[in-house]
Amino acid sequence: MNVQEITSIKEIDTFIQNNRMSMLYVSQENCNVCHAIYPKLKELVSQYPEIKLAHIDARKVKEVAGKFLIFTVPTIMLFQGQQEYLREDRFVQFAQLELGLQQLYNAMYPTD
Repeated sequence: MNVQEITSIKEIDTFIQNNRMSMLYVSQENCNVCHAIYPKLKELVSQYPEIKLAHIDARKVKEVAGKFLIFTVPTIMLFQGQQEYLREDRFVQFAQLELGLQQLYNAMYPTD
């Protein structure tokens, strides 16, 4: 799974604009929960080849908290076009996240 490391707000905007479906994973280096769920998130997203994943360290890109109203990490945001479609934070419910991913993905990329 190829994950883009983002280091500025401008890169975030470009990433969202350039991908039909994009997911942002906002974490911090000293966050144990962040480190624990990251591999699981990458594995989940790898099942959806059209979803592009980017990682942002909230301590290095401080503006991300204000731009997206992030109050805790980890925060996962899924965008369809420019629109935020789904958000999970702190205690990520993977079953709920996967269901949301499946619904949007199947609507955008029907298998029929």
